[in-house]
Amino acid sequence: MPINKKNRLTKSKVLVEARDITFTYDNEKFVLKETSLQIEEGRLVGLIGANGSGKSTLVRLLAGLLHPTSGKVYFGGQSMMGISKQSLACSLAYVPQINPMFFPFTALEVVLTGRTPYRARFQFENLIDAEKALNALDRVGARSLACRPVTELSGGERQLVAIARALAQEPKCLLLDEPSTALDLKHRAMIVQILKSLRDEKNITSLVVTHDLQLIDTEFDQILAINQGSIVNDGKPLDILTESVLSSVYSDPSIHAYQINGRIFVWSGN
Repeated sequence: MPINKKNRLTKSKVLVEARDITFTYDNEKFVLKETSLQIEEGRLVGLIGANGSGKSTLVRLLAGLLHPTSGKVYFGGQSMMGISKQSLACSLAYVPQINPMFFPFTALEVVLTGRTPYRARFQFENLIDAEKALNALDRVGARSLACRPVTELSGGERQLVAIARALAQEPKCLLLDEPSTALDLKHRAMIVQILKSLRDEKNITSLVVTHDLQLIDTEFDQILAINQGSIVNDGKPLDILTESVLSSVYSDPSIHAYQINGRIFVWSGN
């Protein structure tokens, strides 16, 4: 049964939380500095910021792929350090910015790897797994790719396969780092619609890291803006995607923003 929108908007359970996390690679310059955030369940959230601001590092920390130098990350109220990898994989799916696929597995075989957390060690996929994998390919409009080797697919097609693999995990939360990379206009819009429907129908939380500000519309529940390793703005799209906020976040005084009919248009230049 679809989630009632009114009920969704009044939910307050925090699903993903970072408390005063810092992170550095090899004890060099801090990438993140005492950064905190909260994302409630059933929310569609955007994470924006300039190159090198710490977006990808932050989402990898939230995915449990990196551990903070200090501070803590929580998922469902539990410290990420105390959650088993298998349990976490059944609840959280991560789609990286780059999805290297070097071996000629079919797209369906790749998507089926998203079912691994639900199988015992050395257990093969069953018909239910195959059905869920095909449904995931259907959802991203890529079922026609099922039997094609991923080594023969375009960058955009591989991105769709990677997103389908994450959907096959049936997670409570999706973390997507630049999901629109290499996608054409049609598929970029489709990905956003998929994330909205997952939120509204299944109460699935999605965090989308993006440089493409046109990807964000007013139906996003929350926008986080990061600058030099710290979350500096947190609010609704209409409050964050403004000229004053974006000019500060991107250190670019020539940014312009225009809002019309639920769409927000952003460009830089005189």
